[in-house]
Amino acid sequence: MVRLPALCYMAIATGIVSAYDPNLGFKGGPQIENRTIDEIYEAAVAEGGIVTVWHGGDEPGQQEGLKQAFEARFPKMTLNVTVDVSKYHDGNIDRQLATGGVYVDSAILQTLHDYPRWDNEGALLHYIPLNFYNLQPSFREIRGAWYGITVVSWSIIWNKDKIAEGPKEFEDFLKPEFKDKLVLTYPNDDDAVLYAFDLIMQQYGYEWFEGLLAQNPRWVRGSATPVSLLYQSNTTVVATFTSSVGLAPPEPLGIAFPTKGHFVTWPQRAAILKDAPHPEGAKLLHNYLLSEEYQSSQPTWSVLKDIPAPAGYDDLANIQSTNPNGFEGFMADRERAERLRLFFEDKIGTPQGLSPLKDDL
Repeated sequence: MVRLPALCYMAIATGIVSAYDPNLGFKGGPQIENRTIDEIYEAAVAEGGIVTVWHGGDEPGQQEGLKQAFEARFPKMTLNVTVDVSKYHDGNIDRQLATGGVYVDSAILQTLHDYPRWDNEGALLHYIPLNFYNLQPSFREIRGAWYGITVVSWSIIWNKDKIAEGPKEFEDFLKPEFKDKLVLTYPNDDDAVLYAFDLIMQQYGYEWFEGLLAQNPRWVRGSATPVSLLYQSNTTVVATFTSSVGLAPPEPLGIAFPTKGHFVTWPQRAAILKDAPHPEGAKLLHNYLLSEEYQSSQPTWSVLKDIPAPAGYDDLANIQSTNPNGFEGFMADRERAERLRLFFEDKIGTPQGLSPLKDDL
């Protein structure tokens, strides 16, 4: 008989002790908010007047508008917001959870698959904010472990000063006039862009991708980078489909959503960590994000059922060429996503360049 060293027995025993299932405690009932937002504000100020949020993104100042709006609405509060790529934020949150040193209050990330996992680990606060039941039902976890707070959409974008007519469908990107003039985010560097390529190629076939490569696009890191390059007058690039500028693009950008091709939308999720050091501040932030005041001010489709689409756009539920719930399933299948990532890595190489948070584009 093989005898295991004492340390092995200790490791096994420790693993058994720590491998518990918090769901079997049946203590998952949510906290249901019944205070006004001003009463929550008072509690958050009494707690210290601070809320720390980690927000997915790829440009350092992307959430400066949120910080300014929140602090203007609640002048006794300080919103500490750190923007980084979601696939890096989630690992660092895992590190905090593993070491017991949680210092983030709220996580707003693109990595939708992380939220069920964190909830199963008992890491998320079950909290029902004031407008929870006005959310689209598929945009919320029934106990308030997480919920969508904004709808992100990849649109076709072009610079109207550089080209008379922009592309309207994904097939248009293969037209001769766009050769050497496209800028695209590496699909093997961003899961939402990977999903976009998957949708397009499942519809138009591998031949479409071959045609796109023949156009010699400029590949970049970060989904905000293509828009930055489109703005620059000294670049030859004129169009992209791997970015978002909302539904009210600033001049001189034009946008279109394909009606034949399938485009990407999803509700960006938010959650409060159960061990958040500032839970009242996090509750205030989440209630503000889901308020009609904030949702009505955003140039995109709302996650709330009673906020109409911006002028000139149909309700998201009526648009046949997108499924805002499809990205969740894509993100959950990590094995398939990894196979796709490696497929594109083989075709276009590994992502080159600095992190988009560190470059100067």
